Amino acid sequence: MDNSNSQGSGGFKAGLGNLFGGGAPEYSNTELAGVPLTGMSPLSPYLNVDPRYLVQDTDEFILPTGANKTRGRFELAFFTIGGCCITGAAFGTINGVRMGLKETRDMAWSKPRNVQILNIVTRQGASWANTLGSVALLYSVFGVAIEKVRGAEDDINTVAAGTLTGMLFKSTSGLRGVARGGLAGLALSGAYALYSNWNNITGSSSSSSRLY
Repeated sequence: MDNSNSQGSGGFKAGLGNLFGGGAPEYSNTELAGVPLTGMSPLSPYLNVDPRYLVQDTDEFILPTGANKTRGRFELAFFTIGGCCITGAAFGTINGVRMGLKETRDMAWSKPRNVQILNIVTRQGASWANTLGSVALLYSVFGVAIEKVRGAEDDINTVAAGTLTGMLFKSTSGLRGVARGGLAGLALSGAYALYSNWNNITGSSSSSSRLY
Protein backbone atom coordinates (compact mmCIF):
# COMPACT_ATOMS: atom_id res chain seq x y z
CA MET A 1 0.00 0.00 0.00
CA ASP A 2 2.79 2.34 0.94
CA ASN A 3 4.74 1.35 -2.16
CA SER A 4 1.81 2.16 -4.38
CA ASN A 5 1.35 5.54 -2.69
CA SER A 6 5.03 6.39 -3.05
CA GLN A 7 5.01 5.29 -6.66
CA GLY A 8 1.91 7.31 -7.28
CA SER A 9 3.39 10.43 -5.70
CA GLY A 10 6.60 9.87 -7.59
CA GLY A 11 4.72 9.54 -10.85
CA PHE A 12 2.73 12.68 -10.06
CA LYS A 13 5.96 14.64 -9.37
CA ALA A 14 7.54 13.25 -12.49
CA GLY A 15 4.50 14.33 -14.45
CA LEU A 16 4.74 17.85 -13.05
CA GLY A 17 8.46 17.87 -13.81
CA ASN A 18 7.81 16.89 -17.41
CA LEU A 19 5.07 19.50 -17.64
CA PHE A 20 7.24 22.37 -16.30
CA GLY A 21 10.48 21.95 -18.21
CA GLY A 22 11.30 18.26 -18.11
CA GLY A 23 12.43 15.93 -15.39
CA ALA A 24 15.53 16.64 -13.32
CA PRO A 25 18.70 14.98 -14.63
CA GLU A 26 20.15 12.44 -12.27
CA TYR A 27 23.88 12.52 -11.51
CA SER A 28 25.84 10.14 -9.39
CA ASN A 29 27.97 11.30 -6.47
CA THR A 30 31.08 10.61 -8.53
CA GLU A 31 29.96 12.96 -11.31
CA LEU A 32 29.01 15.69 -8.87
CA ALA A 33 32.32 15.37 -7.03
CA GLY A 34 34.26 16.04 -10.22
CA VAL A 35 32.48 19.31 -11.01
CA PRO A 36 34.71 22.36 -10.22
CA LEU A 37 32.93 24.83 -7.95
CA THR A 38 35.61 27.53 -7.70
CA GLY A 39 34.35 30.56 -5.77
CA MET A 40 30.97 28.93 -5.16
CA SER A 41 29.38 27.34 -2.13
CA PRO A 42 28.48 23.65 -2.40
CA LEU A 43 25.19 23.16 -4.20
CA SER A 44 22.39 21.05 -2.87
CA PRO A 45 21.97 17.76 -4.83
CA TYR A 46 18.21 18.31 -4.68
CA LEU A 47 18.29 21.43 -6.87
CA ASN A 48 17.01 20.97 -10.39
CA VAL A 49 20.14 22.68 -11.83
CA ASP A 50 23.16 21.19 -13.55
CA PRO A 51 26.20 22.67 -11.72
CA ARG A 52 28.32 22.43 -14.84
CA TYR A 53 26.29 25.22 -16.43
CA LEU A 54 27.09 27.61 -13.56
CA VAL A 55 30.86 27.70 -14.13
CA GLN A 56 31.88 30.70 -16.28
CA ASP A 57 35.10 30.06 -18.20
CA THR A 58 34.81 32.99 -20.62
CA ASP A 59 34.59 36.77 -20.33
CA GLU A 60 31.22 38.15 -19.28
CA PHE A 61 31.27 41.15 -21.60
CA ILE A 62 31.02 41.54 -25.35
CA LEU A 63 33.36 43.85 -27.27
CA PRO A 64 32.99 45.11 -30.83
CA THR A 65 35.11 43.46 -33.46
CA GLY A 66 38.71 44.69 -33.25
CA ALA A 67 38.16 46.62 -30.01
CA ASN A 68 40.60 46.49 -27.10
CA LYS A 69 39.73 45.57 -23.54
CA THR A 70 41.50 48.66 -22.21
CA ARG A 71 40.42 52.24 -22.73
CA GLY A 72 42.50 54.48 -24.95
CA ARG A 73 43.97 57.87 -24.18
CA PHE A 74 40.97 59.72 -25.57
CA GLU A 75 38.59 57.89 -23.21
CA LEU A 76 40.95 58.38 -20.27
CA ALA A 77 41.41 62.09 -21.04
CA PHE A 78 38.06 63.04 -19.50
CA PHE A 79 38.81 61.10 -16.32
CA THR A 80 42.30 62.60 -16.13
CA ILE A 81 41.15 66.20 -16.56
CA GLY A 82 38.25 65.85 -14.13
CA GLY A 83 40.37 64.07 -11.53
CA CYS A 84 43.09 66.73 -11.72
CA CYS A 85 40.53 69.54 -11.35
CA ILE A 86 39.00 67.90 -8.28
CA THR A 87 42.43 67.21 -6.80
CA GLY A 88 43.53 70.79 -7.41
CA ALA A 89 40.36 72.17 -5.84
CA ALA A 90 40.79 70.00 -2.75
CA PHE A 91 44.46 70.90 -2.35
CA GLY A 92 43.71 74.59 -2.94
CA THR A 93 40.97 74.50 -0.33
CA ILE A 94 43.30 73.05 2.30
CA ASN A 95 46.02 75.51 1.38
CA GLY A 96 43.51 78.36 1.45
CA VAL A 97 42.41 77.48 4.97
CA ARG A 98 46.03 77.43 6.09
CA MET A 99 46.78 80.76 4.44
CA GLY A 100 43.56 82.34 5.69
CA LEU A 101 44.21 81.38 9.28
CA LYS A 102 47.78 82.62 9.00
CA GLU A 103 46.89 85.99 7.46
CA THR A 104 44.02 86.68 9.86
CA ARG A 105 45.63 85.43 13.04
CA ASP A 106 45.72 88.97 14.47
CA MET A 107 41.96 89.40 13.96
CA ALA A 108 39.31 88.27 16.41
CA TRP A 109 36.77 85.66 15.37
CA SER A 110 34.12 87.71 13.65
CA LYS A 111 32.20 87.93 10.40
CA PRO A 112 34.88 89.98 8.56
CA ARG A 113 37.50 87.37 9.41
CA ASN A 114 35.28 84.54 8.25
CA VAL A 115 34.58 86.35 4.99
CA GLN A 116 38.28 86.98 4.41
CA ILE A 117 39.16 83.33 5.06
CA LEU A 118 36.37 82.22 2.73
CA ASN A 119 37.66 84.52 -0.02
CA ILE A 120 41.18 83.12 0.31
CA VAL A 121 39.89 79.54 0.26
CA THR A 122 37.79 80.20 -2.85
CA ARG A 123 40.64 81.93 -4.64
CA GLN A 124 43.18 79.21 -3.82
CA GLY A 125 40.80 76.39 -4.74
CA ALA A 126 39.96 77.91 -8.12
CA SER A 127 43.60 78.69 -8.86
CA TRP A 128 44.87 75.18 -8.13
CA ALA A 129 41.97 73.55 -9.96
CA ASN A 130 42.67 75.72 -13.01
CA THR A 131 46.39 74.95 -12.89
CA LEU A 132 46.13 71.18 -12.58
CA GLY A 133 43.24 71.06 -15.05
CA SER A 134 45.30 72.96 -17.63
CA VAL A 135 48.24 70.60 -17.15
CA ALA A 136 45.98 67.57 -17.53
CA LEU A 137 44.40 69.06 -20.66
CA LEU A 138 47.79 69.68 -22.28
CA TYR A 139 49.00 66.21 -21.34
CA SER A 140 45.88 64.55 -22.75
CA VAL A 141 46.04 66.52 -26.00
CA PHE A 142 49.71 65.71 -26.51
CA GLY A 143 49.14 62.06 -25.62
CA VAL A 144 46.29 61.61 -28.09
CA ALA A 145 48.15 63.48 -30.85
CA ILE A 146 51.35 61.45 -30.40
CA GLU A 147 49.38 58.22 -30.35
CA LYS A 148 47.65 59.12 -33.62
CA VAL A 149 50.94 60.12 -35.27
CA ARG A 150 52.92 57.07 -34.15
CA GLY A 151 50.04 54.63 -34.51
CA ALA A 152 51.07 52.86 -31.30
CA GLU A 153 50.29 53.07 -27.60
CA ASP A 154 53.23 52.57 -25.24
CA ASP A 155 55.27 54.33 -22.57
CA ILE A 156 57.07 56.45 -25.16
CA ASN A 157 53.85 58.38 -25.69
CA THR A 158 53.53 58.94 -21.94
CA VAL A 159 57.07 60.26 -21.53
CA ALA A 160 56.88 62.41 -24.66
CA ALA A 161 53.51 63.89 -23.67
CA GLY A 162 54.75 64.67 -20.16
CA THR A 163 57.91 66.35 -21.45
CA LEU A 164 56.05 68.48 -23.99
CA THR A 165 53.45 69.43 -21.40
CA GLY A 166 56.12 70.70 -19.00
CA MET A 167 57.88 72.63 -21.74
CA LEU A 168 54.69 74.31 -23.00
CA PHE A 169 53.40 75.06 -19.50
CA LYS A 170 56.61 76.95 -18.68
CA SER A 171 57.02 78.49 -22.12
CA THR A 172 56.42 82.01 -20.76
CA SER A 173 59.39 81.79 -18.38
CA GLY A 174 62.13 81.85 -20.99
CA LEU A 175 64.49 79.13 -22.12
CA ARG A 176 65.44 78.18 -18.59
CA GLY A 177 61.80 77.84 -17.65
CA VAL A 178 61.13 75.68 -20.70
CA ALA A 179 64.10 73.46 -19.85
CA ARG A 180 63.02 73.13 -16.22
CA GLY A 181 59.45 72.38 -17.22
CA GLY A 182 60.59 69.77 -19.70
CA LEU A 183 62.82 68.10 -17.12
CA ALA A 184 60.00 68.13 -14.56
CA GLY A 185 57.57 66.62 -17.05
CA LEU A 186 60.12 64.03 -18.10
CA ALA A 187 60.78 63.05 -14.49
CA LEU A 188 57.11 62.79 -13.54
CA SER A 189 56.05 60.91 -16.67
CA GLY A 190 59.06 58.62 -16.43
CA ALA A 191 58.24 57.85 -12.79
CA TYR A 192 54.64 57.09 -13.75
CA ALA A 193 55.75 54.80 -16.59
CA LEU A 194 58.14 53.02 -14.22
CA TYR A 195 55.40 52.60 -11.63
CA SER A 196 52.88 51.25 -14.15
CA ASN A 197 55.40 48.67 -15.42
CA TRP A 198 56.90 47.82 -12.04
CA ASN A 199 55.28 44.38 -11.93
CA ASN A 200 56.64 43.49 -15.37
CA ILE A 201 60.11 44.75 -14.45
CA THR A 202 60.26 42.86 -11.17
CA GLY A 203 58.82 39.75 -12.80
CA SER A 204 61.37 39.79 -15.61
CA SER A 205 64.24 40.42 -13.20
CA SER A 206 63.19 37.58 -10.89
CA SER A 207 62.75 35.19 -13.82
CA SER A 208 66.18 36.12 -15.23
CA SER A 209 67.78 35.57 -11.83
CA ARG A 210 66.26 32.11 -11.70
CA LEU A 211 67.50 31.32 -15.20
CA TYR A 212 71.04 32.43 -14.51
